[in-house]
Amino acid sequence: MGDERSMDDWLVRAWETGFLDERERAVIRGRAEGRTLDKVGAALGLSRERARQIQNRTRKWLTDMADITQDGWRETVCAAGAGPAAPREAFAAALGVVDHVTLEELLAAAGLDAPRTWAGPLRGWWSAEPGALDRALRRLVGTAPFRGDDLGRAASEAGLPAGLPLARLLSHSESRLALSPDGHWVRRKARGRDAAYLWLLETGRSCQADELLAPMAATTAGAVREALRRDDRFRQIRPEGTWALTEWTHLRASAYASAVEAMVAVVTESGPLSPARLFARVTELHPVTPWRLKQCLLSDQLGETPDGLVDLVSRGARPFEEEEPARPDTMAVEGEVLGLRIPVNRDVLRGSGVSVHTWLTWRLGLRQAPMSRTFKTSGNHSPVVVRRGTSSAQLSSLRRHALELKVVDGCVLAVLLRLDNDTARVGHGCAPDTCPARRARAAAPPAVNV
Repeated sequence: MGDERSMDDWLVRAWETGFLDERERAVIRGRAEGRTLDKVGAALGLSRERARQIQNRTRKWLTDMADITQDGWRETVCAAGAGPAAPREAFAAALGVVDHVTLEELLAAAGLDAPRTWAGPLRGWWSAEPGALDRALRRLVGTAPFRGDDLGRAASEAGLPAGLPLARLLSHSESRLALSPDGHWVRRKARGRDAAYLWLLETGRSCQADELLAPMAATTAGAVREALRRDDRFRQIRPEGTWALTEWTHLRASAYASAVEAMVAVVTESGPLSPARLFARVTELHPVTPWRLKQCLLSDQLGETPDGLVDLVSRGARPFEEEEPARPDTMAVEGEVLGLRIPVNRDVLRGSGVSVHTWLTWRLGLRQAPMSRTFKTSGNHSPVVVRRGTSSAQLSSLRRHALELKVVDGCVLAVLLRLDNDTARVGHGCAPDTCPARRARAAAPPAVNV
């Protein structure tokens, strides 16, 4: 049996040193990029059938070489692809080979295929059961609505692998979910009611219909009441006429402004408590979700005792620190520079703080809440401030940058944070051919001099 290094070498040689001619490489490359046999053949002046023959012949040659070089490679890739989806690099690592387009022909020969989603096949990812990813995505949709910060947790519970381009998949026109202006995932056909549900969960108290106008993007209190009456998740409390969640078993007004305040009060009065007992006590006083209570443990007032109980930091408890979340594909790090892609929406244009993934605050060392870090900007701009709260993370207003860059709703801002000198730079991050601002300027009629 050959070793892993020999397989690595022959894959490189097959591509770079003439084992495959240029036409064979063009066919393999085109298919790996997701182009059809018709398009691949047309680009090379070939019929669809001829392109298919070239691909099949090349695949057979690669498969024969793999059989000679590494015993059991089919079993290895099938085991690596047993889940809903795995990236091509995971199969390369399992085989001990370079991550290369030729590897896709071996995966196809072993019976694997691109996972299916409502957005079409997920290129660059493979599975022995292509339909499993679609089922897992639909399980995720079934848990909606959920806060944007909860996306990673919800995806993990639905059986989705880490690293999946979830935001892109969920934002697709065929997805049943949509991203709300507040950065939460709601159902497309129930956006307002889902936004109201999340708002009530966050506040932990019943409220009048007019308090839900902004979260639901509704125009009248009557429209709010009509929408909530049609949804069995909500109920109206008489005689006050306030709205609450049906799942709440304890609906008296809370004496505390937040779940953190209630949690600190319970620990102050009762002393150290186990998380389960603490959560039960706090829910009686201030009804919020268990996930929200877990977030509250990151408060700089609470910590853990040596025997695993929750107590006050002021009484000697060690502050809790969040484990590193999965890095979203909208953020990158290179040396001492962190890069963020921030979609431009109404919040950015009107000067509101921008919700960001908690990976950013974790990477900046903001492990408790509240904490913040300031980055100086050039010119007369206010500094960029990243703040960590117990339930979310925010980037300070980018409105002035957006106005100077002349971006519009749908554009992207590129924010670069230097960690070695705490400076920031904000630029226009759209690709020229997909930029909404450039398209709008191009479509505008020319100015007429009078």
